[in-house]
Amino acid sequence: MAGDLSAIETKLSAARTRLILEKPFIGALVMHLPLVAGNGAWCKTTATDARAFYYNPQFIDSLSLAQTQFMLAHEALHCALGHFARRHHRVKARWDVACDHSVNLLLLEEGMKPPPGALINELYRDLTAEEVYPFIHNGTSEKTLDHHLFDGQAGDDQGLGRDDSVDDTAAGAQGQAEPRPGQGGAGQQPEAAEPGQPPQQGSAAGEDQPHELSPGEREEMAQQWRSRLASAAQQARQAGKLGASWMRMVDHLIQPQLPWRMLLARYMSNVARDDYSFQRPSRRGGEALLPSLYSGEINVVVALDSSGSVEDEEMREFLSEIDALKGQIRAHITLQACDDQLCAQGPWTFQPWQALVLPEALSGGGGTRFTPVFEWVDRQGLRPDLLLYFTDAQGEFPAHEPAYPVLWLVKGKAQVPWGQRLQLN
Repeated sequence: MAGDLSAIETKLSAARTRLILEKPFIGALVMHLPLVAGNGAWCKTTATDARAFYYNPQFIDSLSLAQTQFMLAHEALHCALGHFARRHHRVKARWDVACDHSVNLLLLEEGMKPPPGALINELYRDLTAEEVYPFIHNGTSEKTLDHHLFDGQAGDDQGLGRDDSVDDTAAGAQGQAEPRPGQGGAGQQPEAAEPGQPPQQGSAAGEDQPHELSPGEREEMAQQWRSRLASAAQQARQAGKLGASWMRMVDHLIQPQLPWRMLLARYMSNVARDDYSFQRPSRRGGEALLPSLYSGEINVVVALDSSGSVEDEEMREFLSEIDALKGQIRAHITLQACDDQLCAQGPWTFQPWQALVLPEALSGGGGTRFTPVFEWVDRQGLRPDLLLYFTDAQGEFPAHEPAYPVLWLVKGKAQVPWGQRLQLN
C-alpha cells in the first residue's frame, strides 16, 4: 500500500533538494519539471513529455531516497538531451531503449543509484543515444523502466507486451490505430496546455493522460531545453562542478554536429574532379586562352565489413547514400567486401549511371582484418580518389596509411589510427 500522497510529495521534494546540493548541474535541470501524480493505468513508474515529471505514487513509495533522485535525474536528462526531438526516422521502441542506456550510464558515472530494472550495459558507456541505437535490434526484449511520452501513446513500447518489431505506423496502416494521447474515446478532447507547461490533469491524481507534443511544441520545447542545458552548464562550470565528460556532451548538444549523410556528401563532393582547365580551345574560338570548366569521372573504392558486426540492412542504407551521390559527382564505384579475407565473389563494379546495390549472399562472418582490402588495391595498381570503409573499426589495420584518402564510416565507438573517421549515427 502506497504511503500518503503528501508523504510522497515530501519525499520527491527532499530528493530534488539533495540533487541541487549534491549535483547542482543535474539539480538545476530537474527543477524545470513540475511534479505531477499520474494515474497507474498509464503511468506504471515515472514518465515525462518534456513538460513535467509524472510519477506513480506507489512506485515512488517503493524507492529509496537515492533511487528517487535517480529517477528525477533520469527524466530531466531525457529532456535536457533533447531525446524527444532527436528520434527522426528511428523506430520508437529501439530509440527509447537506446536513450535509457545512454542516460543511465551517465548517471551511474555520477555515482547515482538506479532502481531495479534500469537498463545499464557497460558496452555503451560514453555513447550517445544515436550511437547506441544501431546495437538495439528489432524485437529486443529490453524494456525501459519509465514511460517516454514524447511522440507516442503512453505505454507504447514500454514493457506492456507490444511487439517491438512492428513499426509504430503499422497499426495505423491496418486501420486499427488506437487513439493518440489526449484524443480519448467518445470524441472528448482535453484542453491543450501552453508549450512548456504540464497538461491539465483530472481531479483524481492524474486521471487524464497528457496529450502528445505537436511538431511546433516539440521544436519550441527543444529550444527551451537547449537554453536550460546551456544555463545549467554555465553555472556548474563557474562553480567548478562540471566534469570534462559533461562539458563535451553539453558542447556537442549546444553546437550539434552535421549528420553523417551530409558530411559524406560534402566529403565526396570535395574529391569530384570539377575544375578549370587552360587547355587550348578549338581555333574556331580564336587564339585567346580562357579557363573552361571540365569534369571527369572519379574512382571510388567502397569496402564493406562482412564480419557480422554490421547488419545487411545497415549496409543497404549506407550503399543507398553512396548511390544517391555517385551519379551527381560521376563516380565509378568498385565494391569489395571483407571479413578477415576478401569476399570470393568480389569485386563488383558500378558505373555512374548504374544502381549501386548490395550483392546477394556475401561471404563473411569471420574475424575482422582491414589489411586485405588495401593490399588488393596495391596489387591492382589502383590509386582511387577515395576509399570508403564501412565498419565497426574493430580489427587489424595496415601499419601505414596509403597515399590516397580514406574515409572510415564507423558504427560504434572504436577509433581509427589514420584516415578520416565519420561517426555513423
